[in-house]
Parts: sequence; structure tokens; C-alpha cells
Amino acid sequence: MLKKHLLVLFPMISVFLLLSACSNDEESSSSSENGKVQVVTTYSIVYDIVKNVGGDLVEIHSLAPIGSNPHEYDPLPEDVQKATDADAVFYNGLNLEAGNSWFDRLMETAGKDGEDAPVFLMSEGVEPMYLTTEGNEGEEDPHAWLNVQNGIQYAENARDGLIEIDPDNADVYKKNAEEYIAKLEALHQEAIDQFKKIPEEERILVTSEGAFKYFSEAYGFQAEYIWEINQENQGTPEQTTRIVDIIREKQIKGLFLETSIDPRSMEAVSAETDVPIMGKVFTDSLGEPGEDGDTYISMMEWNIQTIIDGLTK
Repeated sequence: MLKKHLLVLFPMISVFLLLSACSNDEESSSSSENGKVQVVTTYSIVYDIVKNVGGDLVEIHSLAPIGSNPHEYDPLPEDVQKATDADAVFYNGLNLEAGNSWFDRLMETAGKDGEDAPVFLMSEGVEPMYLTTEGNEGEEDPHAWLNVQNGIQYAENARDGLIEIDPDNADVYKKNAEEYIAKLEALHQEAIDQFKKIPEEERILVTSEGAFKYFSEAYGFQAEYIWEINQENQGTPEQTTRIVDIIREKQIKGLFLETSIDPRSMEAVSAETDVPIMGKVFTDSLGEPGEDGDTYISMMEWNIQTIIDGLTK
């Protein structure tokens, strides 16, 4: 067992040792040659929100690639160099980046202490929801952005952070944020209106991961799932039996699969219950550029329509 753990840790330790040496050898720069504010974000959804507020004034490097799991990420040498050189880092918080403590170690290696080099919490001001399954009790659920009202809070925090590091362009950031937040407010209201098409007793959303707590509270759903948070124990026999019993008891009509999740667990549940998978929804990642769901707004629009179509057929 010890040998197995060492084999898992050795590549990560090696990368951070290498990156520490690189960050010590090179001086951190406050901006690129093109004069844009240099920003690092931890994953694609934060990237898109910051990009909409920053516009052409910012150049952003996002860490966890599109389609990947930001709960647990192994930073690359490029990531640490970008973080070292960045004017600011924006992260989700609420335990999203806590897996293997990768984010904290990255910030330490990059010399980002939150003072001389600002690190901004995008979920600042969001009322957290908590995990309930055994072993995770009391931990914060990170998926706040799936409630568009929280997305608005993220945009406000992005605005305030950019103004702090680039006060000369405060008016631009304020204007960009105002226009973007107006779109998010319209989207939130659209979700409320559209979900009225589904009878209240049928608003039960079954997904692989329990990522839709914030969403369900905002839009009047009951969230059910195979496992509560992405981790090593996913799709166990006990988890599968539990959700199969719920599906049969509540006479669920349709299941939903996340775009960034291995489909096999949900496919097994579908086969056992004879309840179809009605579509894919976005949770931890945007879609690929140029495809469906490639922005925060378009991913939420996709989710809204997919859920409506799946539960009204």
C-alpha cells in the first residue's frame, strides 16, 4: 500500500520541485508585452465569467482543461509559470480546488500569497450548501455557479477583483459587468419561467454526481444522484442500489448524464430501471469552443432546455 501511494505522489512531487526551481530562476512579470492584465483562473467556467467582465483588457490562462475534473487536477509546468507571472488568480473556492490540495500548493509554489499578488475568491458572498454523505458531512458543496444568481455574484467579484488590480480601467470593467449581469438576470428569470412547464411533483433531477443542489434550490427541483461529489468511490453497488430504489419509488421518467462524467454508472442505472437517459448536462466544465455550451450562459441555456425536454416528454 505504501509503495502504491509513493508511486501516485512521486510524479506530483517531481512537478512541484521542478516548478519551484523554475519560479525561483525567473522574475515574475506584472503584464505581458501586449499590455494586457495577466490572469489565471482555475477552470473554464470562472475563465468565461472573468473574460466577459475583463474583455479585451485581460489575457487569461485557465488551468483545468475543458471537459476535465477541477476537483482534482495535476498542474503542469506551464500552469505554475503562468501563475507565477500572473497579476491575479481567480478561483471558485467552496472546496472545488481542494482535491490533493493541488491549488494551495500551486499558489505556494507560484508565490501567490493573496497580498502582494492578489488571489480572488469568486464565490465570495455566496451562501454555501453542504454535503451530507458519510465521510463528507459538513463539507461545502462547490457547485454554486449552477444557480445563475450565484453566477451574478461571481461576475461582481470578477469586476471588483479586476478593478483592484487595474484601477485605471475601472469604468470599463464596471460597464462590461453591468451588461453581462443584465444577461445573467434575464437568464435566471427565463429559467424560472421555463421550469413552470414541468409539474412540481415531476421536478426531480437525477444525475451521476450530486452537483445540482444550488440549481435545485433556486429552480424548485429535488436533486437526486448516484454519488454526492466526484471522488474515488463512484458508482459503488451501495450507491447504485440506493438510486435505483429512489427512481422506482418516485417513478422517475428520465435520467441525465453530465458531460464530464464517465457514462457507465448512469447507463447501468438506466438499464436496471428501464428509465432512459434523456440528455447530457454541463456541470464542472464548459463545452469545447464552437460547440454547445461553450460559454457560461450557453451551458446554462443548454441545461435548462435539456431538462425541460427530458421531463416533459
